[in-house]
Amino acid sequence: MIVTRFAPSPTGLLHLGHAFAALTAHEQAKGGTFLLRIEDIDAARAREEFVRAIAEDLAWLGLAWEQPVRRQSGHFDDYARALNQLDAKGVLYPCFCTRRDIAESADAPHGPEGPLYPGICRGLSSEDRAARMAAGAPYALRLDVARAVQHAGTLSFDERGHGPAGEAGVQVAHPEMLGDVVLARKEMPASYHLAVVVDDALQGVTLVTRGNDLFHATHIQRLLQALLGLPVPTYAHHRLILDERRKKFSKRDSAVTLKHLRESGVTPDQIRAMLVTSRSGP
Repeated sequence: MIVTRFAPSPTGLLHLGHAFAALTAHEQAKGGTFLLRIEDIDAARAREEFVRAIAEDLAWLGLAWEQPVRRQSGHFDDYARALNQLDAKGVLYPCFCTRRDIAESADAPHGPEGPLYPGICRGLSSEDRAARMAAGAPYALRLDVARAVQHAGTLSFDERGHGPAGEAGVQVAHPEMLGDVVLARKEMPASYHLAVVVDDALQGVTLVTRGNDLFHATHIQRLLQALLGLPVPTYAHHRLILDERRKKFSKRDSAVTLKHLRESGVTPDQIRAMLVTSRSGP
């Protein structure tokens, strides 16, 4: 049985791009299970009013989902256990760099999503790390990708949709393209990459449908699945819905939120028609 999910962050109102993602996931379930997950791990930005609005918008579109709804904010222990597993494998290290340190580094290579972490703290001695942590220096936990790849070996994933360059079929994973990603910070117990692989596994998700702007994230997430011994879903990345400037819709653009469109008299059927004819990305 196919299990899909729609996993928005409650940091604003849903817009046309979200509607397309939710409708796509619901359709792909094909009589299986469609899940709603609230990715509210960022407590500083998440709002209860947006959690309620998400449910209202999806119900208005005619979608129904399995209960209960998983909320990341209620499952920090799951992410802590995953971090402990990774730490036991020796693939985590504390990074004390600020965003400015990284931005000013002349050695920062570039990946598909911009500058990569240049590994400034990767080579710190255990004594130096311990001293900085004891002194209360803020730090993030990063994944040592090179060491992690040595543990996991060659990996692949099944892509049923398409990535930015039209990729489909079995894909060889290249997690090194995103560098030593952050997996946790003091103010955030798990990054998107870690939380999503843990959530998908615990919820039994078999097919991940999401925008192809997240295609490259699949490479690092496939590595985390291997390190944590988690099942591997099939992926189906889809096109993006773009505005007249061929940019992704923003939660700040109230004119394209589902709430605004609904209150303006637009019907769910009209939303579906708009999405069929809308501009889209690769």
